[in-house]
Amino acid sequence: MYAIIETGSKQLWVVPGETVKVEKLEVEPGAKLEFKALWAVGDAKEGAEPAYSRTAKVTATVVKQDRGAKIIVFKKRTKKAYKKVKGHRQWLTFIKIENISLN
Repeated sequence: MYAIIETGSKQLWVVPGETVKVEKLEVEPGAKLEFKALWAVGDAKEGAEPAYSRTAKVTATVVKQDRGAKIIVFKKRTKKAYKKVKGHRQWLTFIKIENISLN
């Protein structure tokens, strides 16, 4: 069973039990979230038809708020005395996918 959800202008492929990183959401750790699935497919007996994907919902729990790895931004102009180095760490929310319901 899997689903495709959209959050933070990105689409993610998720399965139950998986922990994924998404762009920062303004919620506390331990909060429950519900996403509308863009596409969902269940097991053979639960409805593997794409028709179920219109009403499918994905429930998730917020694990933690954290920052990602540092990204180095380096700018340089050739034959000039110009060099600039900056770093950036993006805020992320880690969510654990609990259930995909195909109602």
